[in-house]
Amino acid sequence: MKKLHRVSRFSAGLLASFASTLLHAQQPERIVIEPLHPGPANQIIHYFDRGVSVGANGVVVRYGATLLIADEVSVDEQSGEAVAQGNVSLQQDRGLWRGERLRYNFRTREMSADRFRVGLAPFFAAGESFSASQTNQAYTARNAFVTSDDSADPAYRIRAKRLMIIPGKRIEAEQATVYAGDVPAGYFPFFSRNLELHPNAFVFTPGYRSLYGPYLLSSYRWYWSTNLSGALNLDYRQKRGLGGGPELSYDLGRLGKGSGSVYYTHDSEGGLDPGGTPIRDDRHRIQFSHSAVIRTNLTARIVANKQSDAQMIRDFFEADYREDLQPKSFLEINQLWPNFSLNVLAQPQLNDFFQTVERLPDLKLSAFRQQLGVSPFYYEGENSAGYFRFRPAESSVTNDYAAWRADSFHQILLPQTFFGWLNVTPRVGGRFTQYGETEGEGSAFDARNRTVFNTGAEFSFKASRVWDGARSRLWDVDGLRHIVQPSINYAFVPSPSRAPRELPQFDTEIPSLRLLPIDFPDYNSIDSIDSQNVLRLSLRNKIQTKRRGEIDNLVDWALYTDWRLDPRPDQNTFAEMFSDFDLKPLSWLILSSEIRFDVEDARLNFANHSVTVAPSDTWSASLGHWYFREDPRFGPDSENNLIRSTLYYKLNENWAARVTHHFEARDGVMEEQYYTIYRDLRSWTAALTFRIRDHRTREKDYTVAVTFSLKAFPRFGLGKDRAKHSLLLGG
Repeated sequence: MKKLHRVSRFSAGLLASFASTLLHAQQPERIVIEPLHPGPANQIIHYFDRGVSVGANGVVVRYGATLLIADEVSVDEQSGEAVAQGNVSLQQDRGLWRGERLRYNFRTREMSADRFRVGLAPFFAAGESFSASQTNQAYTARNAFVTSDDSADPAYRIRAKRLMIIPGKRIEAEQATVYAGDVPAGYFPFFSRNLELHPNAFVFTPGYRSLYGPYLLSSYRWYWSTNLSGALNLDYRQKRGLGGGPELSYDLGRLGKGSGSVYYTHDSEGGLDPGGTPIRDDRHRIQFSHSAVIRTNLTARIVANKQSDAQMIRDFFEADYREDLQPKSFLEINQLWPNFSLNVLAQPQLNDFFQTVERLPDLKLSAFRQQLGVSPFYYEGENSAGYFRFRPAESSVTNDYAAWRADSFHQILLPQTFFGWLNVTPRVGGRFTQYGETEGEGSAFDARNRTVFNTGAEFSFKASRVWDGARSRLWDVDGLRHIVQPSINYAFVPSPSRAPRELPQFDTEIPSLRLLPIDFPDYNSIDSIDSQNVLRLSLRNKIQTKRRGEIDNLVDWALYTDWRLDPRPDQNTFAEMFSDFDLKPLSWLILSSEIRFDVEDARLNFANHSVTVAPSDTWSASLGHWYFREDPRFGPDSENNLIRSTLYYKLNENWAARVTHHFEARDGVMEEQYYTIYRDLRSWTAALTFRIRDHRTREKDYTVAVTFSLKAFPRFGLGKDRAKHSLLLGG
């Protein structure tokens, strides 16, 4: 089945901004015209007196994210007006247009054409004449048809005397005839379809899982208006029973927008939690979120997550569980000014089986880095106050404690540039923190104060060299630029007046796979501040080229570590050496590497390697390796030696397959396997997925499921199932 060309979506503003930043360009964007096939016979003629460029025998014109290809093109570079003839293809951020003749203005985006085909996903249209107006952001066509069926011979379409499409808004058709195949099925003098309103629909996911038995996940999705929509879920799992509940999404305009959901199930086989305690039969999950822009630069957000037990989302909402094991609940209000911001955060413990630091509330006034008058000095600071309560999980032997805390940090900086290339920024600052007397059985500190002094300086420079003549068709290289950026950041903090062990711990250091910041205010573990005398050494290298008119990184490599001049008893002289390396020798080949190497013990503590190959939409593959040496800070059995692989292959226009494996090399266990077959059903897509999970301590978990998605209104974002495989199981 021959396909219409799909819309290639990309963010023109972001790419243009990124490229211009790299090139330090301050001039307005230029229209670039060049031969499609460079050679002596294919030259662009420039008439400088008229500001017009003309090309034939295949021409490419680029302007930002807009790409025009045609046999012949004439461009007025002053007005932006272009006339193209022969095999014309115009790609914008909104869609792909094809025809034989086109008049287009790159600057105003006005256009007119004769016979055409256009893709404005999720809809496709063709007809005799076509025009685009930026006045009402609309596309107008005459004697045209429109369909969401991605086929050269669509199963249904609407043919109209006059057709207007406002992407993302609506479709209007005059003298419209609805066709089922080639058979007229209805006539409408005027037809209008609001694209912001999704049709009411049932969504079903049938399947089988070892933990559920046969199951059917069903949802009725309804759309009352652009401001109100929802769903009613009803699920049946043969081993676990019935479950379901409503979902609601709303938009109150200036009052904000939000969503809420309730899910309840009487679980017949809840089993035991990790501590060996039986899980209750009546299980539920309640979610609510609301955000509002009260006025310019004043925003508010509330999020509430309540569930019956810690395993609720693990057992019934796997995709959410993989993303966030312990969802938080909070209320946050933020006021932003040019040089300051005020943030109010309230965070209660709604689920007593999750450890939480309650903030009741936490107020913070931040001063962004700003110049002090006309002096060369800059100032930044943070002031916060709040009442905090440490609430351990109900199964923990740790007791809770609470105290109020006020913290004030101020810092002066003097950015300087020497010799026109060396950037030096010395800094000096101080912090005063006051703690109230602690309450609760978990701590017994009286009221106390702490002072902290800090100073330091950062040294950095950037050097680059360009080789304009470096070109290679094999490696897709059009010029080379090498950028090297070394930096040294020195931080000195003498011993605070109170050591961390003498203070109640609320904002404390959390184990991380990355190096923590060494300077304030980036280091924000207020209660864990201790002495340090350290140099952070880093070196970044980039090698860049041009590909399809945009800047692309061939190599991006960062090396960094800490040299501790006066290490604490729990520290080594040198921190681990970190390496972040990305290699992109071809636009479709990416190699990435992250390494943590212990210099003191000469051993590898962490490695994350991956290679991704995607030469076309026909096939792609990726192979990765995740290694992590066991670290008690990350809990027992934290070691990993995981090999992951994914292979996608498009068999033809209707069929495709994907295979994903996760293999743990420590004990030779294939932890997870996914096998998916995709079927294009013209207006729909379907996926049949089979998964095997090896839990080691219990029987293997087998799952098979079928999911359907309407192309015009997809069930989840394009390609999202690549990263979240469990979505294909009804998650």
